[in-house]
Amino acid sequence: MISTKLTELLGIDHPVICAPMGSVSGGRLAGAVTRAGGLGLVGVSYGDPAFIDEHMAQAAENGGVWGVGCVMFTFDERPGLWDKVLGYAPPVIALSFGDAAQVHQYVASAAGTGAHVVVQVHDPEQAAVAVQAGASVLVAQGAEAGGHHASLATLPLVPAVLDVARGQVPVVAAGGFADGRGLAAALALGADGVMMGTRFAATEESLATAGFKSRLVSARTADTVNTRAFDVVRGIPWDEAYQARSVSNDFTRAWTGRDSELAARRDTVEPEWAAAVARDDTSQRAMFAGENLDLIDDIQPAAQVVQGLVADAEAILTSLARRTGRPGSPAA
Repeated sequence: MISTKLTELLGIDHPVICAPMGSVSGGRLAGAVTRAGGLGLVGVSYGDPAFIDEHMAQAAENGGVWGVGCVMFTFDERPGLWDKVLGYAPPVIALSFGDAAQVHQYVASAAGTGAHVVVQVHDPEQAAVAVQAGASVLVAQGAEAGGHHASLATLPLVPAVLDVARGQVPVVAAGGFADGRGLAAALALGADGVMMGTRFAATEESLATAGFKSRLVSARTADTVNTRAFDVVRGIPWDEAYQARSVSNDFTRAWTGRDSELAARRDTVEPEWAAAVARDDTSQRAMFAGENLDLIDDIQPAAQVVQGLVADAEAILTSLARRTGRPGSPAA
């Protein structure tokens, strides 16, 4: 068993977190990851009250250490929903995509409930803000991630965030991880675990549609594209510092790089696009995925993903210890 500052802090068996992907990480997936010994997070990204009630209640029923992930700037626009989230008393609250003032506000509020507060960061400056605000855990998310991300790559970002954290809080690596090799590499960098999204989207328990899951298996990393088109068509005011990595399709090919034109034509484009999404038309819908698609070839139960990931990482770390002539185990 791999023991790190993350597993010790949260009381979980494995240093593996399921990313709180909006419309993908529901209560069933979060519960499956938690039962397998990791940390399952329900993604309530944009604050839909019905989704919160259904999936946070489901995750809470499973017991154990589970959590919820919230996009800070969107909760500012939906009064009352933050209190609804806190009302379910999640043991872990993960926060992402807020300015410095929002980070301080939401960390203080979440910590006031007794929850462990995880803050996702994309550069050392954001990490410093999160540490100062009192975050329990930092997630260093690199540009290889699926969905929304900034521009710094995971490999150099993780040690830079570790230098900011200075051992005060655990640091979790995110962006491009899908198997035991990635977990072993993250631990070698000094991280205390990994957060994975795309690999968990391609599981039996995820809320991803059948068409979406099929494309996660058939698409390759070279098929992904960074785009703002889906944010523009949905009318979500994302900071221009962030783009979203998605599997490319007819919609991204038509609209990526044409943000102003799409915004001007949104009233006519959005209804047709929404109808396509409703029928799971993969030529039009958003299919957020990271630069690890070359490593994903099947749909597995979430527990199998966790178990295989950890077993492979343990074997790799043991092999490395032997190759370097150093005694010890992955938990040492």
